[in-house]
Amino acid sequence: MSTTQLAVLARTVEPQRMLRRFLALDAAVTGANALAYLTLSGPLGRLFGAGSGLLLGLGAFLAVYTAGVALLAARPHPPTTGVRIVVEANLAWTAVSLAALALWLTPTAAGAVWTVLQALTVAGFAVLQHMALRARQLNQD
Repeated sequence: MSTTQLAVLARTVEPQRMLRRFLALDAAVTGANALAYLTLSGPLGRLFGAGSGLLLGLGAFLAVYTAGVALLAARPHPPTTGVRIVVEANLAWTAVSLAALALWLTPTAAGAVWTVLQALTVAGFAVLQHMALRARQLNQD
């Protein structure tokens, strides 16, 4: 995807604004997942074929992660190192989610679909954030 295509996606041509929007979107989606896992761990656990304890733990982790990403998104100029950490964490989440599905989780069909969809969504955030960070760096040169 080119910088121009990313700009259309973000409805702006300013890389700094694109980066902040992609971070904010990541925080919003991750925060919604955290809230769902924390408040509905029992019903979601039954739907997905996962233990409620696992979902509670993931929800707590995601709540902390959300706060960090939201803080980055709120900064006028998110630090490059912080954004890189978010990108790498998103890629790690994707890899671990898919590995867990293949190696040790035994979810329901809904749980398997959910795991793949959330992994692809998180990977998409990583790609968009990386490309926006790169565009910002090219714009500064």
